[in-house]
Amino acid sequence: MKELRVTNMAKFYMLLMLNEKPVAGYGIIKSLSERLEQKISPGQVYPFLAKLEGSGYIKTGIPGAREKKTYALTPEGKAFVKRMLMHFGDLVDFAVEPRLTVCAHCGCKVFEGGHREKIKGKDVVFCCVHCAKAFKG
Repeated sequence: MKELRVTNMAKFYMLLMLNEKPVAGYGIIKSLSERLEQKISPGQVYPFLAKLEGSGYIKTGIPGAREKKTYALTPEGKAFVKRMLMHFGDLVDFAVEPRLTVCAHCGCKVFEGGHREKIKGKDVVFCCVHCAKAFKG
């Protein structure tokens, strides 16, 4: 079977919400609207939920007569989300890696900033002032 494609942030966030706990469709719409700071329509949510259900990634439950239908990930759905998170992690690594520097003392990776000092005329990057002090000796 062809893997379901996650083509936008709304779908990605839906998967993250479902990964946390079972949720009702209205809860998804409300939470997405808040997180993405834009109006989310049922037409953006329910067709994707139907595709997830058709792929065997979610199951639905109706807890009681007056309660809302909830959606929960199946074990296959949890594996799918795990794969999506790994792909997303790879993209973040690709975007962030060129912006990392390495602390001259402890070797940890520093994203933007850190502590810089000129030592023997050379600009040296540290993660913190403590590493700079230890490096100097």
